[in-house]
Amino acid sequence: MTLKQEILKILEENRGKSISGTKLAQQLFVTRSAVWKAIKSLQKEGYRITAVTNKGYCLAPYNDIISAESIDPFLRDKAREFTLHVHQSVTSTNTIAKGMAAQGALEGTVIIAREQTEGRGRMGRTFYSPDSTGAYFSIILRPKLSIEDSLRITTATAVAVAKAIERIAGVEAKIKWVNDIFVNGKKVCGILTEASLNFENGGLEYAVVGIGLNITTQDFPEDIKAIAGSIFKDKPKDTPITSILIAEILNNIADIKDTLIDEKYLEEYRNRSFLIGKDILVLKGDKKIPARAITIDDKARLVVEYEDKTIEPLSSGEVSIRPR
Repeated sequence: MTLKQEILKILEENRGKSISGTKLAQQLFVTRSAVWKAIKSLQKEGYRITAVTNKGYCLAPYNDIISAESIDPFLRDKAREFTLHVHQSVTSTNTIAKGMAAQGALEGTVIIAREQTEGRGRMGRTFYSPDSTGAYFSIILRPKLSIEDSLRITTATAVAVAKAIERIAGVEAKIKWVNDIFVNGKKVCGILTEASLNFENGGLEYAVVGIGLNITTQDFPEDIKAIAGSIFKDKPKDTPITSILIAEILNNIADIKDTLIDEKYLEEYRNRSFLIGKDILVLKGDKKIPARAITIDDKARLVVEYEDKTIEPLSSGEVSIRPR
């Protein structure tokens, strides 16, 4: 950890409180001049750090720049074992995480970016990932699951995200099978799970779960403007909301990652679904087939009934609510 990171960690742990330059220098065994240079560098990066004579340096409560140091104070229990890598801008956090997983990166390695230039969604779509208004991160998991049960990873993550949004933002979060989180009728989060198969045992070698959150994004591209929304209109001015939200999601994932076979979370997933009982369209190739969403079964598949009364459990694919 560099001196700048060490100072940032201390400021984050004392956010809103003044820490004297002398105390920082003594604690880190450096000169006050070295502390001053690190503070200036952080200020140039956008950190709102005030310097008051006879009081010291203070990181503003509303400073919302994502860093490992800003997220760490809000992690609990098992999530504190995760390793966070934070970047200003990347092509795709999933792409980087997959490369690291293939090279043997441990479970709980998390890639976080303030911006993605080539963010990816399901079905080959792009995920709009502008700087400063969202959160984009991927976590490497190594679950002991068969390929048949791999859908549980996405559904469990959806529950983890929905619970975090409700706890931190105080708004109801609903789930559209299989991977989208909606608030007030708008999509605020997409989840992309990509996995590598171990051909020797038929299980997963690793899974990378990518999460894209619209925190305060407003200016969406024309093709998604009608369905996309954000969790907040404006960021709260008294809290680092993005870091808190990322941490809460990681806390929830840490709690469930070793018990994905447990069906307890599936009931919560069903209760949050807004598709069950609705008339939908099932997308298969170029066809949109009318159907009705019946339930979500114990393997996390969406069970649908077509107009000819044929019933099918869907383990993949795309569905949309049928226009009235």
